[in-house]
Amino acid sequence: MAAVEAVKERTRFRQLDRRGSVPRTMAVRIWTALMIVYVVWGSTYLAIRIAIETLPPFLMAGIRFSVAGALLFGWAIRRGDHANDAPGWDQWKAAAIAGAGLFLGGNGGVVFAESRIPSGVTALLVATLSLWMALLSWIAYGERPSRSAAIGLPLGFAGTALLIGPVETSGIDPVGAAACLLASLSWAAASLYSRRAKLPARTAVSTGMQMLAGGAWMLLAGLATGELASVRPATFSSASLGALVYLIVAGSLIAFTAFAWLIRTAPTSLVATYAYVNPVVAVALGWALAGEPISARMLVAGAIIIAAVVLILRSEPSSRIREEASS
Repeated sequence: MAAVEAVKERTRFRQLDRRGSVPRTMAVRIWTALMIVYVVWGSTYLAIRIAIETLPPFLMAGIRFSVAGALLFGWAIRRGDHANDAPGWDQWKAAAIAGAGLFLGGNGGVVFAESRIPSGVTALLVATLSLWMALLSWIAYGERPSRSAAIGLPLGFAGTALLIGPVETSGIDPVGAAACLLASLSWAAASLYSRRAKLPARTAVSTGMQMLAGGAWMLLAGLATGELASVRPATFSSASLGALVYLIVAGSLIAFTAFAWLIRTAPTSLVATYAYVNPVVAVALGWALAGEPISARMLVAGAIIIAAVVLILRSEPSSRIREEASS
């Protein structure tokens, strides 16, 4: 019933929007949800940097997604068509595979990258996700890019090359940059896999399962890299612990709920703007709150990357926009 009501609500919105008479209450709800996604997801990059200042990176991320996944799954599993959409072994196996790509490879790469490069630069490199999605869709499934995407692909990679550049000419750390690009590639590949995987039809249930699986993978990575042996609770700062709580509650629960509502209700072209607003928010917050430098080279490269993302997302369907939510 909830899905039916969401479709009706979106249809009413589009009909009213074509007549130019969107109800004020609906417009307020949409823009409130958009601002949550813009600001919260844009701020997660700085929150990650603060969290890993005193918390072990992989264990921190593992706790984040395990807790958030358990809360989301526990809330969603009894809602909707729980009789015909109950997760079984095949669904959990698919969630484990997708969770490995999305969270261990994707978010894990971001967490590692932020130990070496500024949070704002990380956000700009993560914006290349749309480029990888378009490229992998073309290679794996023969989905030829549109004219605007064909322009955006080389433009985006050119901007990335400019942003990274040689370290001796004010470029960024190549190891951190490579980890970030591989993280975006991992997220893109896992997103494509999840399109055809046997995951539950209910979005919140599927996402909760993938978060749980991803959190477990991250905890295992933390154990494998010896992070547990170096855990010293006395050294954990209140700022890092607060950032972890923020990532769980705001980054993984509140913002996702707002995004899930938007993708069912608002026009796709409007929702897609998060992909190029988030990096701007991340760069601004990194500069204002953490003193991260902003160079002319970074501004030019960032503008090129964001322009490429705009070109690619102009032709993306709503299902792919949902898959590209990487915060």
